[in-house]
Amino acid sequence: MTQSGKAWLWQMAAVAAFVGIVWWGASNAARNMAHRSITFGFDFLWHPAGFDIPFHLLNWQASDSYGWALAVCFANTLLVAGLSIALASLLGLLLALMRLSGNPLATGTARGILEVVRNTPQLVQIIFVYFVVLQSLPSPKASLLLGAGFFLNVRGLLVPQATVPPVVWLLGVLAIGLTLVGWFGRRPGNLSGRLLGPALLAIWIVGAGLSAEWELPTLRGFNFTGGLRFPPELLALWLGLSIYTSAFISESIRASILGVEHGQTEAALSTGLRRGQVLYLVVLPQALRTLIPPLTSQYLNIIKSTTLGAAIAYPDVLQIFGRTVLNQSGRAIEVMALLLGLFLAINLVVSTAMNVWNRRLAMQGR
Repeated sequence: MTQSGKAWLWQMAAVAAFVGIVWWGASNAARNMAHRSITFGFDFLWHPAGFDIPFHLLNWQASDSYGWALAVCFANTLLVAGLSIALASLLGLLLALMRLSGNPLATGTARGILEVVRNTPQLVQIIFVYFVVLQSLPSPKASLLLGAGFFLNVRGLLVPQATVPPVVWLLGVLAIGLTLVGWFGRRPGNLSGRLLGPALLAIWIVGAGLSAEWELPTLRGFNFTGGLRFPPELLALWLGLSIYTSAFISESIRASILGVEHGQTEAALSTGLRRGQVLYLVVLPQALRTLIPPLTSQYLNIIKSTTLGAAIAYPDVLQIFGRTVLNQSGRAIEVMALLLGLFLAINLVVSTAMNVWNRRLAMQGR
């Protein structure tokens, strides 16, 4: 038998062994459930929930079903994951540039932040932000004014709420699709294809802001009415995840930047480019080729770490579906299977997108 034939034989044996283990586990679970008169099925998803979800992006009423509760709390999870990925990336880049700046004050500050963040538990940091930082904020009547229509107090962050027509949302989805096609589906050298999507997305953002109806938060009595309120649980989880992960992202960025040959910087400076232009146009694009794999791991860690919000009662999929729904319905296996499937799906989507981006940025051999 050839070497390739042996390799295929071992692969088929491994697949058969995996299928056998899964089949044994499922059969064992089915026998034990039948012995205890426990039924298996997902029909409970259509049963009315009967509880409230304190924070929700999607419309929610206590009479809605468990299935819709899963969608509502999953939207909450995606919200905090997206916000944390964006902020952690920005903070990580800032810390990396501070470490590489050569300024003793900036370098020492960044190093001190990294040592504190990396050597303390992530859950402790989230609880610290929630109980020590956010609970020390003033009452609604003495709210901190962050800008026109933006208020911060002990009850959370209040921002203006926009009502956008459905047609505008449809155009936004189209603009995002064109952006993804431009960045992932075209050759790296095709600059016009990569800039078309972001340009349309920027135009849509401006158009959506102009066409939206804005509702500003207003203080009435002892509390605010109107606008959109982000509760302190969301803020604590967002800041905790972002600050913790930014420490690891910054080291990956710093290592990737140092991996770019210094001759590239000298050549770019000799053409008359300024330091900022050299960093943005020459160094960072080359550093991305080695940065994306570790960056992908950190993004996936953020998505999985959103479940830590259950410690401060943030209504995510674990807090609402993995606790409340599980306790009310008694469907432990079904609930856990759904949670595993949701996190597996979103992580596979993110990792696939990052891998595609990585392949597009890889240097093409001759």
